[in-house]
Amino acid sequence: MLSVAELAARPDFTVSTVVCREHHRRWSAAEVPGEHRLVLVRSGRFRRTSAQGPTDLDPTLGYLARPGVEERFAHPAGGDVCTSISFAPARWAALCRAAARSDFYVDAQVDLAHRRLLATRSDPDYALAEQLLALLSATVGLLPAGSAGERTLVAAAREAILAEVPAARGLFPLADHLAVSPYRLSRAFPRETGVSVTRYRNRVRVGRAMERLEQGERNLALLAADLGFADQAHLTRTVREHTGHTPGALRRALTQAGAQTDSAAARSGLR
Repeated sequence: MLSVAELAARPDFTVSTVVCREHHRRWSAAEVPGEHRLVLVRSGRFRRTSAQGPTDLDPTLGYLARPGVEERFAHPAGGDVCTSISFAPARWAALCRAAARSDFYVDAQVDLAHRRLLATRSDPDYALAEQLLALLSATVGLLPAGSAGERTLVAAAREAILAEVPAARGLFPLADHLAVSPYRLSRAFPRETGVSVTRYRNRVRVGRAMERLEQGERNLALLAADLGFADQAHLTRTVREHTGHTPGALRRALTQAGAQTDSAAARSGLR
């Protein structure tokens, strides 16, 4: 079952939460979007196929749906939650360049911009619109297409890292797990995603750290240990490198933004 809830709607754009509770491996019936739609995954995983072939989607990989381009979906991992941002044709043409590919890497900066966008939905005309522009600037551009073989290899590596398989503890064991040389994996990853496999792994860990911080986690030493960092200092350095903020600053910003959004929603009678 699919449910869609509008978070903000303006003539130029609409931001919605899409919740899917389906669980199936088969491809769905074909869908043909009527507008450009930027989709970021908040939780869960699913598959999408279009003219460019199948893609495995999760919080580190989003996609762009184009008007008139057929797409199908499968949900072998169960339910998922996404943010869908659709645009009026004239506004899209004015804001965005043509993208070479329909999927894009979601780094920690984009993840943070996504969270801030959701936290500013009570002010769609200014705060949310500014975060929307930040998302567009960071995600939609010209990304060179990689080979099908490299896409398959990198997709398998991403899956291993996301699933925290034991082999994903290092580049060499991960390459062994995928039956390729470390050189091939190391070179394919930036060609396919634009970042090194090391930076990708750290981005996954930073995303999980932000999730815990958004929930109010205060024990940074425990957080560092849970996420496999050497110590709290290592966690702090990595989070700052990826987001530009310390864990403590992120916790304050994310929890304060969430509290303000809840308060605004309560005052407007939305809750």
